[in-house]
Amino acid sequence: MNNEILIATKNDGKLKEFKQIFEQKGIVVKSLKDINDDVEIVENGLSFEENARLKADGYAKSIGIPVLADDSGLEIDALNGRPGIFSARYAGDHNDAANNAKVLSELGGIPDEKRTATFHSTVVVRKPDGSELVANGNLRGRILAVPRGDNGFGYDPLFFVEAKNKTLAEMTREEKNKISHRALAIEDLLVNFDKFWE
Repeated sequence: MNNEILIATKNDGKLKEFKQIFEQKGIVVKSLKDINDDVEIVENGLSFEENARLKADGYAKSIGIPVLADDSGLEIDALNGRPGIFSARYAGDHNDAANNAKVLSELGGIPDEKRTATFHSTVVVRKPDGSELVANGNLRGRILAVPRGDNGFGYDPLFFVEAKNKTLAEMTREEKNKISHRALAIEDLLVNFDKFWE
């Protein structure tokens, strides 16, 4: 089998996280920036898993190598799980500052202890033959009233992790990669990955 995997993303932060893991296994990692393919994937699933599967399946059929796709987002308890699957485009199209501002405005007046949230990630690896592996990861935290830290992306400056006494954006990439929802999903994935990859 071809020892390549396509990570269905153009996000450099995400790509680095996956590269570190798969390169240790001798697997060549490609991203959407590396393929000349105009596959149009409509993420119209109703869950993280459905969206990840739509991406993984669409690209695997099109380019003929295994594809890893993930869908992740922020679920805030006081907002009934929003922004959820709409996290990246909550206030428009992939605008981190606008998304953060919208979340802060919706949480206005809600006390610290009720600003609990979960970063959720679902990862789907799909082979061209249709076989797949699904994994999940959850990181619990709290949404701060004021952003802190310059690392990371998305909601990282607002997401405070009690155990570390820092936001995700105050952590180094190495620190974040050990505890992030994506890291936990990858950990879950790796339990069965080698057997699946054979």
